[in-house]
Order: sequence, then structure tokens, then C-alpha cells
Amino acid sequence: MTETSTANPAHDFIAKTVAENPVVLFMKGVPEQPRCGFSALVVQILDHLGADFIGVDVLQDDSLRDGIKTFTDWPTIPQLYVKGEFVGGADIVREMFQSGELKPLMIEQGVLAA
Repeated sequence: MTETSTANPAHDFIAKTVAENPVVLFMKGVPEQPRCGFSALVVQILDHLGADFIGVDVLQDDSLRDGIKTFTDWPTIPQLYVKGEFVGGADIVREMFQSGELKPLMIEQGVLAA
């Protein structure tokens, strides 16, 4: 098989988006109007921390909705990326926030002021 026949346009879009933006949340809905409770929870946490982030609505495109799950081999949405690295879904982000791990991670990555 050639590389072009195995290329996944959704994976290309995801890779480009996480490479070009320091903090990305692939979510259901948009930050101003989340369309599921888990996405709303992560938006609230990021807003509480004062993090600048972009939200990508996976409900706008089925290939993106499926692609984000295979991109990280993570079955759920939302998915948070910081500096190109997958951090986790809603449960992991919530646990990291509650334990005090998320803010230092974001400061260390230079996406949040100390």
C-alpha cells in the first residue's frame, strides 16, 4: 500500500491542530456552548485556570469524531492536548485538577502563567 492510500485526513487535521495550538480541547460542542457534560466540565476547569485554549467541535464531522478516538487510541471525548501531548479525557483532567497536578503541568509547559 502507498502512503497516500493509508493517509487519514482526520488524523492529518488533528496533528496539524495540536502542533499549531498550545492547548486544544477536542470536544462535543464549542467552549461557549458545550454539548455534553464531560466537555462542559473540562471547559470549566480550563476557564477556572485561566488557560487560553481552542475547542474543536467533533460533532461537526463524523470522520473527525471517529478519528480523534483512533488518533490517541482513547475511546472517549473530550480529549485535551497541551503542547502537542495528549493529557487525557474528562476523568483524567478532573483528577489532575483536583489533585493539583494540572496547573503545574500547564505552567511547566509554558501555557499558563505561574
